[in-house]
Amino acid sequence: MTNNNNYKSCLSLIDTQIAIKLVKDTFEEKLQEALNLIRVSAPLFVKPETGLNDNLSGYEQAVSFKAKALGDKNIEIVQSLAKWKRNALSKYNFPFEYGIYTDMNAIRPFEKIDAIHSLYVDQWDWEKPILKENRNIDYLKATVNLIYKALLETEKVVNDRYKELVPVLPREIFFISSEELLKMYPDDDAKNRELKIARIKKAVFIYGIGWPLSDGIPHDLRAADYDDWMLNGDIIVYDEKLDIALELSSMGIRVDEETLVKQSIYKKEDKKLLSPYAIDLINKRLPYTIGGGIGQSRMCMFLLKKHHIGEVQASVWSEEEIQEMLAKQIELL
Repeated sequence: MTNNNNYKSCLSLIDTQIAIKLVKDTFEEKLQEALNLIRVSAPLFVKPETGLNDNLSGYEQAVSFKAKALGDKNIEIVQSLAKWKRNALSKYNFPFEYGIYTDMNAIRPFEKIDAIHSLYVDQWDWEKPILKENRNIDYLKATVNLIYKALLETEKVVNDRYKELVPVLPREIFFISSEELLKMYPDDDAKNRELKIARIKKAVFIYGIGWPLSDGIPHDLRAADYDDWMLNGDIIVYDEKLDIALELSSMGIRVDEETLVKQSIYKKEDKKLLSPYAIDLINKRLPYTIGGGIGQSRMCMFLLKKHHIGEVQASVWSEEEIQEMLAKQIELL
């Protein structure tokens, strides 16, 4: 990915650290205002039997450990907070007009390591209650537009401070369904379709991810028990330096009681329907919600025009990766 041997960061290491804080503080403030969110504390680990942890695409195994203070009970590191947030909105009896957001930190040992992937995940996780009649594509698009506006405003603040970081985002994000994208590029796989549309539109929201498309293949895999696969999607921007479609956010309107059952049966994950979370949802004890995660390090990497996520995030890298990046004058944290 990082194939430009002439790359030199616009910012020094110290300036980069200062700029990371600027990006995070600014976007967090803009997101909070745009979606009327209240910041909450969130867990780093949960009990697996609650059903609140996520297996993401449906196969990733969470990191776990035995807690001696709890009688060697098995505890799992969270992989995302999608279900925890929905449960929290009900548990803490938040007023309907407010949503919540938090810092989510996770370990994903199955993740490949490259310029945009790390074993460590840091993102803003947010969730807000909606009415059942808001469970439609128009409401989803309106929410995406609010998030994209927060991103545009953050890009401007960064450019005002660092003139060398020239804005590249278009004024509006482009919407396209995964099926429409398949019809545009029927000979390409999903990742190449994303890249081709990102090169043209620069900022794209691809929606409808999970169900098989007309070619019999889903655009991407999704867990059955939080996003409604007809009402979800990814915010993708074009990273010109790396020539990639960079996913900044995965989000969606969450499953209702009917969609939960339908998607779980389709993925042969019926046993999930026995978890306390699923039982509460099926019995309509949880609010209808919309929510998502927004990558903090990826946003910093994109807005600060970095070539590797390790320039903005301290993690563990292979010696081969470290040496390869050093040869390109890229120092990983």
